[in-house]
Amino acid sequence: MHSASLKYTPGTHPLAKLRHILAKHAPYPGDFRTGINDLFVYQRNALAAPSTCLVEPSIVLVAQGAKELVIGSDMYRYDSTRFLITSLNIPAHSAIIEASESAPCLGLVLKLDLRTLAELITQDSCIMARGRAVKTSAGVGELDTQLVASFTRLVELLEEPHAIPVLWPLIQREIHYRVLMSNQAPLLRHIASVGSKGHRIAKAIDWMKQNYATPLRVEELASQVQMGLSNFHQHFRQLTTMSPLQYQKWLRLNEAKRLMLNEHLDAATTAFKVGYESPSQFSREYSRQFGSPPKRNIAELRRQSND
Repeated sequence: MHSASLKYTPGTHPLAKLRHILAKHAPYPGDFRTGINDLFVYQRNALAAPSTCLVEPSIVLVAQGAKELVIGSDMYRYDSTRFLITSLNIPAHSAIIEASESAPCLGLVLKLDLRTLAELITQDSCIMARGRAVKTSAGVGELDTQLVASFTRLVELLEEPHAIPVLWPLIQREIHYRVLMSNQAPLLRHIASVGSKGHRIAKAIDWMKQNYATPLRVEELASQVQMGLSNFHQHFRQLTTMSPLQYQKWLRLNEAKRLMLNEHLDAATTAFKVGYESPSQFSREYSRQFGSPPKRNIAELRRQSND
């Protein structure tokens, strides 16, 4: 099954309506929640160097401008002709590479529902046959007319809030189906198919996110998701570019940064709250991760936000 590529006709852009609605719901630079729980919209009006983030399983669409995501040594560029898919909660670096005040970078992030993906995969044998298995957790797909139409219907729901409870589940399912019919089907199948190694790593990551402050016993976690220790290590690193212990450290340090920045906790209190036994060890690892000690780093971030 081949979808039609985007066609540009004089005076008309296939993303025009999508851009118009996104601009209303993201009226100035920032990230915005919407009336649909799993849908976020954003605007950026200037180029931005790569910043650290935790990418959730999601579809990221750019209706105008361009962005770049770096995971380990892999780089993913996406714009108004290509969408980004991420299938795991993974540390990454995100950059804005095309944006201006007159033509801001506009887009949306739709969280993937792995249960919906799993249901669609078991229902349609065509999906199971699409492409070979992959060993990554992100990919870029071609944005075709059918997917644009689906996303346009999605954002149009923001203009009709009373219809969201009825129509959102249908459009969500449609978008998941369209993406599974794209060249990104193998990536999603690897994570969403119950019992696959990717699905087991996803379950392990979910546990780690919820229990980041708990001491990590990798052997127990591997056993919990029914994988041998060496197999678990291999596939975890393959999909996240980190070992389980490195991943836990990343989670702890980024949560620590959030607590100090948003909840104004001091470094020592924060260290114990995210699972460190020694504030001095926390300070050393924080400095390695973010380039300066906690107090100085947070002060600099606050100064930047006030400029």
